[in-house]
Amino acid sequence: MEEQIYKGKISFVSYEKYFATIEYSHGNKKKSVNCKTNIADSGKKPQHYRLGDEVSFQLKLSDRGDKMTAYNVKYRHNEAISLMIQKTAIENRFSGYLKKIDNNYFVKEWESYILFPLQLSPWEIPPVESAENVAINFSLVNLDKPNAIKAELFSHFYIPEYKKAELFFDKQFDVEAVVSKITPHAVYLNLFGDKIQSKLAVTEEEKEDLKEGDTVKVIITHLTSSKIAVKKKGS
Repeated sequence: MEEQIYKGKISFVSYEKYFATIEYSHGNKKKSVNCKTNIADSGKKPQHYRLGDEVSFQLKLSDRGDKMTAYNVKYRHNEAISLMIQKTAIENRFSGYLKKIDNNYFVKEWESYILFPLQLSPWEIPPVESAENVAINFSLVNLDKPNAIKAELFSHFYIPEYKKAELFFDKQFDVEAVVSKITPHAVYLNLFGDKIQSKLAVTEEEKEDLKEGDTVKVIITHLTSSKIAVKKKGS
């Protein structure tokens, strides 16, 4: 017999203790049940639950066998986030404050109290601890995926190596890159020390002539805050 699927809404989330509370109705009675937030169903990445998330779920006995717990929790909708997405069409600017939980940064929006993961570049200097709980402005990214929306700050501070990469990209200067790893499918390079990595496309013949530690002269062909692409000079 197929287990019943319930529908409810996230009313509380403890990011520190890895659980969320779902309120739902069953048999004309209002009920609540907790679910774990650090466990993913079916091998998928754990869901970032937020206040107001409308979800579907199933019930089973907890590991201790003394109460029911929700599992197979699936995101359906969040009305507050839908309204925020609509607002971005006019102005993608919101206010909140920074939170740090288990070495991960989040932004809590003032009006909704929704906590959004903070999107940081691999080469971005994280906010200092003194910035926690200080008022900040932010925008929303990943708007096409309401259950995976993140916050992005308007001000960014990058490591010196990234600033150097920007200069070399703008001027199309040669970069003396060092081979850091060779796999059956790619060659990986370190640029400007070991802070920035990029993948180099090479032929099988070219790959056979390379080994870890070799220097390769490349040019940066693509540079964003999330990806740096290079090509071998002269290719």
